Amino acid sequence: MTKFQALHGRASSLVLEVVPGGAPLWRYWGLRLPEEALPEAALAATRPLPTFALDKDVALSVFPLLGEGWFAQSALLAHRTGKDWAQAVTAADVKCEGDALVVRLADSASALEAVVRLALDPETDVLTVSTQLTNTGTGALDVQWLAAASLPLPPDTRRMHFYNGRHQAEFGPQVQELTRSLWRRENRRGLTSHDAPPTGFAETAEGHVYAAHLAWSGNSVQQAEWLDDGRYLWQFGEWLAPGEVRLEPGETLETPELIATFSSDGRNGAMQNFHAAIRKRMTWPGGRMRPRPVQINTWEGFYFNHDMAGMTAVADEAARLGIERFVLDDGWFEGRGNDKAALGDWTPDRKKYPDGLGPLAAHVTGLGMEFGLWVEPEMINPDSDLARAHPEWILTGVARPALTGRNQMVLDLTQPGVTDYLYGVLAGLLKSLPISYLKWDHNREIVAGGPRAVYRRQVQATYGLMARLRADFPEVEIEACAAGGGRIDAGILQYTHRFWTSDSLDAVQRIAMQREFLRVFPPEAMGSHIGTAPAHSTRRRQSLDFRAGVALAGHFGVELDPMKLDAKDKARLADWIAEHKALRDRLHSGRVWLGEAGDGVLWQAHGDARDLILLLYRVEPTTQRHMPLVRLPMLEDGAYSVTRLDSTRTNHTAPFIEAMKDGAEVSGAWLRQSGLTMPTIAAETVAIFRLVAK
Repeated sequence: MTKFQALHGRASSLVLEVVPGGAPLWRYWGLRLPEEALPEAALAATRPLPTFALDKDVALSVFPLLGEGWFAQSALLAHRTGKDWAQAVTAADVKCEGDALVVRLADSASALEAVVRLALDPETDVLTVSTQLTNTGTGALDVQWLAAASLPLPPDTRRMHFYNGRHQAEFGPQVQELTRSLWRRENRRGLTSHDAPPTGFAETAEGHVYAAHLAWSGNSVQQAEWLDDGRYLWQFGEWLAPGEVRLEPGETLETPELIATFSSDGRNGAMQNFHAAIRKRMTWPGGRMRPRPVQINTWEGFYFNHDMAGMTAVADEAARLGIERFVLDDGWFEGRGNDKAALGDWTPDRKKYPDGLGPLAAHVTGLGMEFGLWVEPEMINPDSDLARAHPEWILTGVARPALTGRNQMVLDLTQPGVTDYLYGVLAGLLKSLPISYLKWDHNREIVAGGPRAVYRRQVQATYGLMARLRADFPEVEIEACAAGGGRIDAGILQYTHRFWTSDSLDAVQRIAMQREFLRVFPPEAMGSHIGTAPAHSTRRRQSLDFRAGVALAGHFGVELDPMKLDAKDKARLADWIAEHKALRDRLHSGRVWLGEAGDGVLWQAHGDARDLILLLYRVEPTTQRHMPLVRLPMLEDGAYSVTRLDSTRTNHTAPFIEAMKDGAEVSGAWLRQSGLTMPTIAAETVAIFRLVAK
C-alpha cells in the first residue's frame, strides 16, 4: 500500500508520496486539504508512460538527481575528481517530527548522505526548507550546486514576479511570463545585492501566489523549469564559485533556509504570511520588540563635516523635536574627512572630538535620547593604518590587481585574526560608550579573491561576528545597511533589527521601493526617513508633509539638518513625529495590505480588519474630474467609524469628507464592495485615515 505524508497549515497543505528506497515525490502543495484527502494511488499507477521515455516513471521528488534519469535540473551537482558525478538515492527514510518532515537519503554508490527538512508552520502558513549534504566516502567531494529546496509549481502558473534594481533604486518590480523555457536569476556579487535579491512570487491563472525567499546574505540562484507533466520545478540555493565547496570525508554542507508560502489571497496574503514568519524569526533585546524609537541620522545632513560643537547643537534640536535616538554616521574616526582614507581605524578623530565620543554620547543620553554609531567593520581603505599594518588581511586575488570600490577593499573575515580584531574594536566601543544601536554598513561588492573562493565563508564569518556581539551585548540593536538596500534578507535579519531600505530619500521613489520591501519584510524593520528637499539622490523637491507621510509607516526617522528648517517646518516636523508615536503601535503590528485605487493613487493599510490605519498616496496628478473610490477588501460587515488623521488642506471638499475630521459612520460592506470616498488631493500628497469597527 502506498504511503503518503502530509503537512497542514492554516490555509495550505503539502502532500508527499513515500517511495521505498527513493526520495519522496511531490504530490501536492497548495490550498488546504482536509486531513483525510490523499491521492487515489501512487503516481506511477495513475499516469501511463509516454512514448520515447524510460521504462520507469521519473517524477519530481524533494531531491531529484541526475543519476536517476532526471533530466531537469538536479538538486545536486558534485563529483570526486570526475567520478561519482551521477548520484541516485539508494536508501530513504521519512519521519514526521511535529510540524516537520525529515527526509534522510543515502547514495551508497557515491557515498553521500542528504537530509531534507520541510517544516510547515500552522500559524503562519510558511514552509521552511533546507538541505544538508554529508560526504561519507573516502575522497574529497567537489560541490558545484546544492539546492536548498526543490519545490513544485502547478501547471496553471503563469508568471513570475521578482526584483531588479541598483544603488538608490532598489526593489524594482519585474514580471516575466513563464513558458517552456528555463527562467533563471543569479547573483554573484558576494552579498544579497541591489539587483537580484533571492525572492520570487509565482502567480497562477486563478490569482493564487506561491512566494519564496532564500534567507541568505550572499550569492544565490533561483530558477523555474517547465516539466513534462506541465508543472514547474522551482529551485533556490547558493551560487557556488568554482572550487568554493570541497567536502572532505565526514564533512557536511548545509544550505541556507528557504522560506516559502502559498496564498489563495494573492500577494497580500503571501506578504502577511511572510511578515508573521519573519517576526517569529527575529530576536529582540529583552525578548520582545519595544516601540521603534524615532531617530535622527547625521549622514545626509552633514556627511563628513561634523564636530563636537555642531553635533551637540543638533542633539539639542533633535530632542526638542521629540526624536528618541541620535545616530552619528560616517566621519567620526581619525583621518576620516572623506571616503578615501581611514576606514578600519576605529579611533575617534581628536580634531573633531578632542575628548573622544564620550562627551557627545553623554550629552545625547542626558537629553533622554539613545546614542547610536555608524560602523563598517568588513571594509578597509588601502590608505589606513590598519591596511599598512596588516596588508595580509585584505581580500585580493592572487596576482590580480586590487579592485577598489568606493575607495575601499574587503577584509578577509575568514581569517580568525581579522574577526578577533573586529570583535575587539567593536566590543571596546560598546564597553566604553553608552551605545544602544550600531548602523552596520557594507559599501561595496566582493570580487574574486584569494586562492579559493570565500564568498559563503565570508557571509558565515559576518554572521558569526554579529552573533558574538549580540551574545555579549544583548541590549544593542543592529541596523543592516549595504549602500542602502544591498543586504536585505531574512538571513541577516536573524542577527539584526532593521534595514536601511535605500540611500535614496526621494519620497516618490521611496513609495515604490517601500511597497516592494513590504512584500517580504514587516514595516517595523523598514528604515524610512524624512530626507532633504531637494532629495540628494534625484534633486527632486517634495513637501515636508509628503516626505513625512511616506516615511510614517516604517521605522521612522529624520536624515537632514534640523537647524536649517524654519520655524514653520520645525513645528510640522514635531507634529509628524508626535503623529508617528501615536500610530506606531498599529503601524508595526498586525497585517499589511497594499492596493491601487487607480488615477495615480496607491494605498496601504496596517492593523487588522476591525482597526486599520489607511494611508493614501497620490503620486501623479489626477486625470479625472472626481477622485477614485478606494475599495478595502479586508473590512467586515457592520458599521465603521472613519476618521481623517492628517491635516492636508484641500481646495475642494464635500460634507461627508468634512465629517471625517471628527469621525463619520459608514458600512464596512459598502467600503469593501464600493469603496471609500477620498478627498481631492494634489499630486505628491498623502491622506491618512483610521477605520474602527463599531
